[in-house]
Amino acid sequence: MFELDFYGTLVAASLVLLLGRGLVARIGFLRTYNIPEPVAGGLVVALAFLALRSFDIHVQFDTSLQTPLMLAFFATIGLSADFASLKKGGRVVTVFLLVVTGLLLVQNAMGIGLATALGLDPLMGLLAGSITLSGGHGTGAAWGATFTEKFGLASASELAMASATFGLVLGGLIGGPVARLLIRRVTTPGIEEPAPQLPKGFEQPDKERLITPFSFIETLALIAVSLLAGSLLNGMLKGTAFELPTFVCVLFVGVVLRNGLSALGFYQVFEREVSVLGNVSLSLFLAIALMSLKLWDLSALALPFFALLAAQTLVMALFAIFVTFRVMGRNYDAAVLAAGHCGFGLGATPTAIANMQAVTQRYGASRIAFLVVPESGAVPPPPCLVSPIRAVR
Repeated sequence: MFELDFYGTLVAASLVLLLGRGLVARIGFLRTYNIPEPVAGGLVVALAFLALRSFDIHVQFDTSLQTPLMLAFFATIGLSADFASLKKGGRVVTVFLLVVTGLLLVQNAMGIGLATALGLDPLMGLLAGSITLSGGHGTGAAWGATFTEKFGLASASELAMASATFGLVLGGLIGGPVARLLIRRVTTPGIEEPAPQLPKGFEQPDKERLITPFSFIETLALIAVSLLAGSLLNGMLKGTAFELPTFVCVLFVGVVLRNGLSALGFYQVFEREVSVLGNVSLSLFLAIALMSLKLWDLSALALPFFALLAAQTLVMALFAIFVTFRVMGRNYDAAVLAAGHCGFGLGATPTAIANMQAVTQRYGASRIAFLVVPESGAVPPPPCLVSPIRAVR
């Protein structure tokens, strides 16, 4: 057993990102299908560790940095959102949330229906549905424990973690190919802008952004305040009817800071710095998450359960092509949103952002997509996770 401490894990994550960049630069297939660099590098390393496991060689990472990086990323999303932008994206965000809700219902119906047809417990169908695919590891862990304690479903937590892992991997792999298929039907803006302009937001993370040490510290302080205040807010709401995930509280504090300071005339958030720190946090978070994947958990899945997850992946791709793309406008922004929805619907919001970055780095910026997906990721899922449980029981 090789155990890497905090510093070793940080070095490994940085090397994974460099590996991913090198792979995408040198392998045409990865560029053609817009595979995100953290996904390419992280998955290769995870596969290598899976191979080493057969020689009884185990590598353990210190993942204590993973959650702060994820929260820092959501803090930068909040700090990038001004009320004027939110107002502009209000209708589009509402439409996208309806599309997301539709997918949740489809995932649950598909999971329950296929599980029943395969002779599995319908609760296993829910674990291979929106609970873990749209909900992620955290939601899966919570519901897995509930299914075991209240309904007697054996190994529910293990199945939930394996299902969420499967979704995280596939969510980062299918978004690019789906976008490539759709982009053939639309006009792309191109990566060259007609007039010199400093980039905003997260659309093109490789574009140059001018920063200074002092402004960097100011932005870092805003992120730190968002993390602290968001964590305190989460603690205050815990156990109440208004309980929210920590990342939602952090994002909310970021929005309040951005717009409150601006309204009072005290400070204007430096968006270039925010996007730099947000992209760094996102890349490192994904690198740590993917390189520390326990892919052997997937190999332990029973064939019927694996078939369930494979069917859900196909449904996600078809839903993105025939529903998300069409409902969101059948244009370039809709194609980028479809790629994001693949990451959002199978993995998590950071996976969605990475998918969209891989597309916009090649075809051009999409302001709408990078406004809509982060905001949608901050909205708690509707109660369509609970009603199917009552129905199958």
